[in-house]
Amino acid sequence: MAIPRAIRQAFLAIEQGEGAGARVRRSIGTMKLRSFSPFLMLDHFTIGKGAGFPDHPHRGQETITYLLSGGVDHEDFAGNKGTIGPGDLQFMTAGKGIMHAEMPHENPDGSPNVGMQLWVDLPAKLKMCEPRYRDLRASEIPSVTVDDGRVTVKVISGQSHGVDSVRDLAYTPVWILDINIKPGGKITQALPQGWNAFAYTLGGTTVFGSNDSTQLIKEYHNVVFEQDGGYVEMSVPDNAESDSRIFLVAGQPLDQKVVQYGPFVLNTQEQVYQAMLDFQTSSNGFERVRGWESEIGKRMAW
Repeated sequence: MAIPRAIRQAFLAIEQGEGAGARVRRSIGTMKLRSFSPFLMLDHFTIGKGAGFPDHPHRGQETITYLLSGGVDHEDFAGNKGTIGPGDLQFMTAGKGIMHAEMPHENPDGSPNVGMQLWVDLPAKLKMCEPRYRDLRASEIPSVTVDDGRVTVKVISGQSHGVDSVRDLAYTPVWILDINIKPGGKITQALPQGWNAFAYTLGGTTVFGSNDSTQLIKEYHNVVFEQDGGYVEMSVPDNAESDSRIFLVAGQPLDQKVVQYGPFVLNTQEQVYQAMLDFQTSSNGFERVRGWESEIGKRMAW
């Protein structure tokens, strides 16, 4: 019989500066949680006017960007360009090498651009694959309501209460669910056995667990679950003042060493040195770096 997953740790994501003028609440990729295979980093970002992430490289990982409000443009050295808006996602596989920029819109009402960015490790055999992008629009994401309409789940990737998502968005198997719980609502969400899982609380106050084993978690916390167990339980008290919103993610752990230097994520120190050399010499996947400069990166006001 399946058992609920216990909480290993829960901690507040402290806001810090990142990129050029952006603010992020980083939870994975900090001293609290260095890495949590296959996850390398989780940022809850806020990017206002005159800020962003101008031209920068990656190798060896995938990034998943989920926009909550506003708009973000991207552009890379292979000529790929695009924009994501509220509720849209972009899955980028860096593979052997990518150089790109991610820049926010200047919204007419002056509001910031807010979203989540998750870095996912690539299996060793795919570290040097060809880079690629896959966009997922808000209109393409199926949803399901449970508990008499008190809970809504956007099934970005994975499964929830009989609803299946769009498949094959990332090379490393990952489930991503955006869950909204109204006061008095509760949900029991199944997760794949043996996968690592966490919940980031985007808003409200959420009760994790049930009966005599519960923990009340406020917004902007990362709740890290034990690997054992088949499901997680979440609810919101009847007397709560607002809905709760949870970004629930699970991923298949990779049995490999992680050696990371900034945007380069490989399996050995030698591979990291090679990535730095390849970037500096515009070779082995970084050939198009030489002389390239994004148009959107020129918006940056120095």
